[in-house]
Amino acid sequence: MNILGISAFYHDSAAVIIRDGQLLAAAQEERFTRKKHDSSFPSNAIKFCLHYSGLSLDELNAIVFYDKPLLKFERLLETYYNFAPKGIGSFLQSIPVWTKEKMFLKRIIFEELLKIEKYNKKKIKLLFPEHHLSHSASAFYPSPYKEAAILTVDGVGEWATASIGIGKDNKIEILKELRFPHSLGLLYSAFTYYLGFVVNSGEYKLMGLAPYGNPDSKDLEKYIKTIKEKLIDIKEDGSIRLDQKYFSYATGLRMVNDKVWKRLFGFGRRLPEAKIEQHHCDLALAIQKVTDEIVILMAKEAKKLTGAKHLCMAGGVALNCVANGNLLRTKIFNDIFIQPAAGDAGGALGAALAAYYIYFDKKRELPGKLDGMQGAYLGPEFSQLDIELVSKRYKAVYRKFENFDKLAKEVADLIDKGNAIGWFQGRMEFGPRALGNRSILGDARNSQMQKKLNLKIKYREGFRPFAPSVLAEECKKFFELNVHSPYMLLVANVKKEHRKKLPSGYNAFPLMKRLYILRSDVPAITHIDFSARIQTVHKETNERYWKLIKKFKEKTGYGIIVNTSFNVRGEPIVCSPEDAYKCFMRTEMDYLVMGDYLYKKTEQSDWQEDKGWKEKFKPD
Repeated sequence: MNILGISAFYHDSAAVIIRDGQLLAAAQEERFTRKKHDSSFPSNAIKFCLHYSGLSLDELNAIVFYDKPLLKFERLLETYYNFAPKGIGSFLQSIPVWTKEKMFLKRIIFEELLKIEKYNKKKIKLLFPEHHLSHSASAFYPSPYKEAAILTVDGVGEWATASIGIGKDNKIEILKELRFPHSLGLLYSAFTYYLGFVVNSGEYKLMGLAPYGNPDSKDLEKYIKTIKEKLIDIKEDGSIRLDQKYFSYATGLRMVNDKVWKRLFGFGRRLPEAKIEQHHCDLALAIQKVTDEIVILMAKEAKKLTGAKHLCMAGGVALNCVANGNLLRTKIFNDIFIQPAAGDAGGALGAALAAYYIYFDKKRELPGKLDGMQGAYLGPEFSQLDIELVSKRYKAVYRKFENFDKLAKEVADLIDKGNAIGWFQGRMEFGPRALGNRSILGDARNSQMQKKLNLKIKYREGFRPFAPSVLAEECKKFFELNVHSPYMLLVANVKKEHRKKLPSGYNAFPLMKRLYILRSDVPAITHIDFSARIQTVHKETNERYWKLIKKFKEKTGYGIIVNTSFNVRGEPIVCSPEDAYKCFMRTEMDYLVMGDYLYKKTEQSDWQEDKGWKEKFKPD
């Protein structure tokens, strides 16, 4: 049985194909169009999935869209009715889009599919599961658990903003929902907006900024108190009530009323790209602590309702790896599986799996390896010929290695010498994280590597942390983490034996001064509070990447390197060899590895404007 899952028209459009419950291919549309968070119909992603699976549209048993648009429209109308006459501007802007397009989503889907290839419309079954059921299915069905509690938390689907469910065998039952306008995801996005970052894109920046908050600051206490007394009422079961007089997202075109929040917190909204002050950091830490508290309360409620030993998580808030790490340490559950494409892109996968197991009532077999996501390496891969053709087009100079072990040894040597390496291998990752196939690599021991990667290669804010890729068998040596973290979705502390003693008064130092104080013997991946967002690398799912880090360990004694996504700020992660070579040429990256080919920057031709080296992307 072949099923195509689709998510589209909000953000992070994607397509997925499964066959008999097995995941064959998955990709986000942004990787093909080069428009970050592209929300358009995922035509290119669908073409890839069909091509990779060898299927035509007529061979599909069902096409499944990740939510119910009519329920969303109901929520939109009811919200405007309840708040009227407030929000008339937003109403007039959104309703024409709904009446012309989204109300007729079936027709749009059929028309867009026809642009891909001809098919028999009468034979295709089109299904629409609810948004949070799609999230739940994306987390539970690929998990290694026969039975598990399921927690989904995001901005908003149709009406639900969070849900608690139980998965058993091939069934999922939703037990409890939190409904719009009360939303942890939208609360976090409101602070993302107020602190000068882009909503639905910059939440991870807010998470990265939070550790710069001073844990001993009186301002921190004041901000937490203000949030809890004015903005949000937190119930014992983790449900929340947001006082809507402080928010504008339900009816307006902004997240909050800037003037009202200025009175609340004592400073105005930070403009994008403006200087970050300590009060911004303290407020970021305040909302992170409140978020942690709510997620843990929700998890406790999930445990109470289900009695399950394991937890599965999805939805955009499940990408908050700080909250995930704190939840893991509570030991409410024995183990947690988090869908690596936890946001809307993963909804395409969940929709397809929900159709297969629930609608078609198919038997579920537990995955034999770590989980059913195959390391999330589910996108396009490219041949040696593809790489050579791109090299010819750009007159690129390279060395080809006939033996991968020799290539891995040389690259390990280059990393040891302080070089930044573009690493392009195998199938592209599905989800927001680069996991060793579309990555930029560096030496975690190098005290200058974070600054080099942020300012000279990624062209992004200097405070942003980098994640470690560590051999799975070496993880406990470096981090206070006793479980696998293959998808970079858990934060844990660097072990004390690897830390450096901090100077007295450290938390009161200016932000950038704290940033460049040596905190551990792996400083490039040690965040300001001794934490790290960890990826454990497994030989079973990515043997080439594992071998590279193994070679680095043999040379240095450290089975750990820096891993950041292969892109510059505002650009989606690279997909093709051409994307990779262009990104390599427009940054100060030292070397590029594509497949078995090694490129040295100083051996390439001069930068040429007409080849697009200097392409600009909108800041995210």
